[in-house]
Amino acid sequence: MPEKCPECGQKTELQTGFYFGTGYVSYALSVAFLLIYFIIYKFTIGISIKDNSVLSYLFSGIGILMLLQPWLMRMSRVLYIYMFVKYGSHQE
Repeated sequence: MPEKCPECGQKTELQTGFYFGTGYVSYALSVAFLLIYFIIYKFTIGISIKDNSVLSYLFSGIGILMLLQPWLMRMSRVLYIYMFVKYGSHQE
């Protein structure tokens, strides 16, 4: 990430180790994705222990999460900095 925002000049790392907290945000996004994916998977394909569809759900969910990981990391940084830096139309 750049050291400062090119639009407003805000420092993107407020203090040393600031982005360690993004791990928690990334975890929450991953869990939310898996829950939504579970609901979609359950109503479209169905989940049963007898035919190993639970394993299919887990492996496909983990595979999709691995592909989405770069996007999730970036989004967790954006959400984390929004928690601490307030933006508004009154700032230049």
